[in-house]
Amino acid sequence: MRAAGPGCRRRARVSRVVSFSATHRLHSQYLSDEENLKLFGKCNNPNGHGHNYKVVVTVDGEIDPVTGMVINLTDLKGYMEEAIMKPLDHKNLDLDVPYFADIVSTTENVAVYIWENLQKFIPVGLLYRVKVYETDNNIVVYKGE
Repeated sequence: MRAAGPGCRRRARVSRVVSFSATHRLHSQYLSDEENLKLFGKCNNPNGHGHNYKVVVTVDGEIDPVTGMVINLTDLKGYMEEAIMKPLDHKNLDLDVPYFADIVSTTENVAVYIWENLQKFIPVGLLYRVKVYETDNNIVVYKGE
């Protein structure tokens, strides 16, 4: 079988995983304390609660015929360190991450935050999906929509 040459561009999706630990409290400033407690239950604990999040970042693009890569995985690792690990790992999302000062730190919003942060680093058009596991059972997929 012959390798694809310059005239035959192939596409692939490449994923990389990181894990981080953080605490947060689900609480909306637009709801009363009673409404927050009813909506978020134990996740509205005033002292917060923590998770060991797992994040799967997927890029999609053409396989470079010279390098054989969609993206250099060493570069992707560095982008994820800057966009995910440094701002989120071992942090209180609500107190330590300015983005969440006025936004409820749901997993949906964590996924959006990660997407927006990654967009600052990953070459335009390559970021395909951010998948955030809050637990083994609670998972959010965000594609920039």
